[in-house]
Amino acid sequence: MTELPTVSGLLEPLAEVDDRGVYFEDTYTTWREHLRHATAVGAALRARLDPDRPPHVGVLLQNTPFFSAVLVAAGLTGIVPVGLNPVRRGAALQRDITHADCQVVLADSASASALGDIAHIDVDSPEWAAEVAGYADEAVVARTADPGDLFMLIYTSGTSGDPKAVKCSQGKVAVAGTTMAQRFDLGPADVCYVSMPLFHSNAVLVGWAVALASRSSLALRRKFSASQFLPDVRRFGATYANYVGKPLSYVLATPERPDDADNPLRAVYGNEGAPADIERFAKRFGTVVMDGFGSTEGGIAIARTPDTPPGSLGPLPPGTEIVDVETGEPCPPGVTGELVGRSDAGRFEGYYNDAAADADRMRGGVYHSGDLAYRDADGYAYFAGRLGDWMRVDGENLGSAPIERVLLGHPDIVEVAVYGIPAPDIGDQVMAAVTLSDGAAFDAEEFREFLSAQTDLGPKQWPSYVRVSSALPRTETFKVIKRQLAAEGTDCADPVYPIPR
Repeated sequence: MTELPTVSGLLEPLAEVDDRGVYFEDTYTTWREHLRHATAVGAALRARLDPDRPPHVGVLLQNTPFFSAVLVAAGLTGIVPVGLNPVRRGAALQRDITHADCQVVLADSASASALGDIAHIDVDSPEWAAEVAGYADEAVVARTADPGDLFMLIYTSGTSGDPKAVKCSQGKVAVAGTTMAQRFDLGPADVCYVSMPLFHSNAVLVGWAVALASRSSLALRRKFSASQFLPDVRRFGATYANYVGKPLSYVLATPERPDDADNPLRAVYGNEGAPADIERFAKRFGTVVMDGFGSTEGGIAIARTPDTPPGSLGPLPPGTEIVDVETGEPCPPGVTGELVGRSDAGRFEGYYNDAAADADRMRGGVYHSGDLAYRDADGYAYFAGRLGDWMRVDGENLGSAPIERVLLGHPDIVEVAVYGIPAPDIGDQVMAAVTLSDGAAFDAEEFREFLSAQTDLGPKQWPSYVRVSSALPRTETFKVIKRQLAAEGTDCADPVYPIPR
């Protein structure tokens, strides 16, 4: 059996590299310099940490070289960064810090406002710079790490409750980076562009780690910008980029130019991109776009193949099944159920300090993803929403994603979120929140005619109400916060239109 790679092992060959490195805004740092700085950062942090407690360091930073240096320090020294979400505030953020046993918290000036009066280190301060400089002569030595060693704690997005701290091992991160580097044939001549937030698994596993695994260069952007995506790609010579959620759509919404395809981008990888956006992005920018299916937990991964039908996640891999939510029995083709993992092929390594969540996720010895899907007769899977989005309409369980796919076929609809609100009698009724293209106006009667013409929309899937919004509430990782929409229901600040069947 081939031994799994580690982050420490991926970093070791970069310690002497001077012809590649980290690009950020108007700066460039060679890998040799970056690892030297990271070693000093790790030593400064180690000096502050109680050796008898977990070496956990809260990180509330934008995508800067310092954030990368903390990740490098983790790989080299064994400190464990804890990605903190800047959307969280006050008691909620303190809860995350305490739950993950953070001994110290690092914050930059752009993110510190979220902390309020919570104690932290200002990494932009001259005092911290002097502290790190005191360890500038530390030797760069990559510790001998085991693939199972904890590398980082990454919180889930918390769209359906308190976030959970997912354990990400050295092996999990290194395998993801190595897999992407091999899949797209990336090497020293490439540049990996990372604009997704580094406190999230997507940016770490299929962005930052890819640069390490391919021994290429890394280009960072503080925060994703649709208008600056293509200029950045050209400026840094980026050949690979990652995304999660809606960024493809946002970039496509920028004004189209004849030379859009004149850029160095060879490959883009991510998840949760809309099928139409994936196709349009690839054609417009002259690149390969591959959309995978997975989660921070890593318990299930589904990849598209060249013969995957439009809209499908890809073929169900061995050991992954779609089962009835109540009985656990496999669902026949066309019937929606929960995606579960019955093999050890997944990389779910547990939650930190949350035995109850671990037990629930692995109940019955099976990994429960909480994701709904159905398969066709050929074994291709189609996403049907989250279990928390499950709607009970007239005695039938419905997933949100198939309805969203239909509504996105409307020529004026740019974004859509479908969710359940209480029905007047019992169960749920379907509600949709949409954003429209520039200059479009919502016409309830025209929309009703559109719904009537959709042969793949059942009568129970018909939205009872449509909310027209200028923007949908989203997390920092571009996921719609449906619980907020559902809680507001029809009593919201946006116009709401009833759509009788």
